[in-house]
Amino acid sequence: MENLLHYIRSLTSFSDKSWDLLQPALSEKSFKKNELMLQEGKVCRSLFFMDKGFCKSYYEIDGVVKNTGFFFENEIATNINSFGSGRPSEFTIAACEEAETIIFDKEKLFEAAKESLEIEALGRHCIRRFALKQEEFSNLFKLYTAQERLAYLETQYPEMMQRIPLTQLASFLGVARETLSRIRKRRISNE
Repeated sequence: MENLLHYIRSLTSFSDKSWDLLQPALSEKSFKKNELMLQEGKVCRSLFFMDKGFCKSYYEIDGVVKNTGFFFENEIATNINSFGSGRPSEFTIAACEEAETIIFDKEKLFEAAKESLEIEALGRHCIRRFALKQEEFSNLFKLYTAQERLAYLETQYPEMMQRIPLTQLASFLGVARETLSRIRKRRISNE
């Protein structure tokens, strides 16, 4: 829980009293590789703080997996639309390797937020940070070619390049695995 407290205090000022009030909303859970954290069609009632390991969000169309996001240590994974609206999730979240998470229970979090302005502010900061990352990746796909998207990830998110299998990375970038391999080979030969 120490990593979570450090993360929270990097977002906003957070007293020991607020930390104590937040405890009933938190639970630790381990996920095995490929285990589902949120299933498409289910309502998202949790925020998942990634303490160790990473996960991905994805959906399937005609048996083809389309990766939409990756969440690493010290990040929050969730379906913000489902979490906020109570509507079923349009995608799945699954652990990509053994993962240790701290789960924020929505109902208990909202109860704690009624008792502490710091917890309420924390919720806003978490949602804002999550939304900024989503917007960053959305713009990446609107404005750049596959080769430019790859270059961006290499400079801004080198961890993604090292930890995500090539097939999953290709799906995330919106290209075939073979295309991604060609782009990478061409870039290496031009250096």
